[in-house]
Order: sequence, then structure tokens, then C-alpha cells
Amino acid sequence: MKVRGGEGPASPLRRAILTALLLRTGQAITVAEFTELLWDEPPASATANIRSHLTALRRDLDQIEPGLSRRVRTCRGSQSGYALDAAPEEFDVPMFMVSARHGRNLLLRGDADRALAALEKTVALWRGPFGPSLPPTRWFGAHVAGLNSARFDAYQDLFTAAVLADRTETLTYRIESAIAEAPYRQRFWELLSAVHCINGDAVGALDVIGRCQRLFADDLGLDLPPNVAAMRAAALNWDRQAALRLVTAQAQTQTQTQAA
Repeated sequence: MKVRGGEGPASPLRRAILTALLLRTGQAITVAEFTELLWDEPPASATANIRSHLTALRRDLDQIEPGLSRRVRTCRGSQSGYALDAAPEEFDVPMFMVSARHGRNLLLRGDADRALAALEKTVALWRGPFGPSLPPTRWFGAHVAGLNSARFDAYQDLFTAAVLADRTETLTYRIESAIAEAPYRQRFWELLSAVHCINGDAVGALDVIGRCQRLFADDLGLDLPPNVAAMRAAALNWDRQAALRLVTAQAQTQTQTQAA
């Protein structure tokens, strides 16, 4: 985590507290709620630890920029607790969500070139997977899963836009990198085989499809995903246009589902 281009808090627990405040920007989080967010089985000293780390977090923020600690408010009354004030354009997550939706809408309208440009900016907001240093609690786990899934959705849309815009120069490498992180995303395998097929490399497409088939069978006990199987037919027939039609048809289905 980075704050205003600098480093974030050094303490893992303070980073987790700041992350929780950001994920619930403007909403008060009580000490009791912090206890549930930070530990599935809280220690006896949880309350004291949280108050101590909130004080230290304010110091950390002031070291990054004098006065920044004022963004962390102490709330009194019925909404007692702590809240952080940040505008959507100051926090990567809401910026990413808005940008991803914009790119997806462009793709849905068939404007692949503009969708590609928008989605490149979207994925550039990410510097890596979300959450590797956060506590492995149920609350953080749900956010980690949701945000990383949204990141892969954006990559999926980006790769689709690149295929439809005929911008496939380095696309196989980028899709392979995404598969290394999310090997059971069927759409990645479909797009990877499609790129090979569209580029006239039917052997490469069939190799990708074989890898996918073995992975799904060995790890999940599943048959080859239907859309990947359809891409195999295109590869066997050396049919570039069929592969492109499959990507186009699936793009409409996927973007409509994600936008719903």
C-alpha cells in the first residue's frame, strides 16, 4: 500500500487498519468492528492494540504529509468509532471500478479501439494482487476475493478488446501471465487459443487447448469448457474468421453479464 506516492505504514496491522478505513470510506468503524475485521479469534489485548495502532497510524500519515492525519476522524455519539475521509478520485479502488465499467461499456457498444485504450488505463491502476499482506480473516478474505476477481474481469475485457481491435502483438504473453495467476478462468484459455488461431498458428492453438483440457480434468474433474472446445473446431479447420466470431459472440455475453 502507498499513500500519496510514498510508502504506507510500516506495521502490517496499521496497514490493515488503513485498508479497512479506505474500504469503508466515510463510514465509522467501531473498535468492536475493528476487532472482528482484524482477527477471526481476537487476542485479549485487541482493544488496546487497536487504539495504540490508530494513534501510530496518525503519526505515520503526518510523516507522509503534515496534516494528513486529520483525514482519520474520531466519531462520537450513535456513530462512534473511526472514519477516514477520502474522495473517490483519491483512492485507487473506486477509480478502478469506474474505469473498468467505462471500458466494459465501450466494449459492449462494439468500440474495441476506445475500449482497449480505456482498459489499458484501468489495469495500469494495479501494481499487483490485492491483499497479500492483509490479515487472513473472513472479512478481508471476502474483499480480497472480490477485488482480485474484478481485476481479472478487467484483464478479460482488455484482452477481448485487443483481439477485436486486431492488436495481438504481445497478447499471448499477457494472457499467459494472467493464466499463471488465475488458471481456472475459462475465458483466458479461450482468448489465448483464439489469438493463436487468428494469427494463423493452429498448432499453438491446439497446444493451448490441450493444456486447458488436462488442467481442468486433472485438477477439477471437468470436461473441456464448451467455448474452448468450440475454439478447437476453429483451429482444426484453420478458420481465423470462426475464431474471431466466437470471441465477438462471447464478448457480448460476458460484458452484458458483468454490466448487469
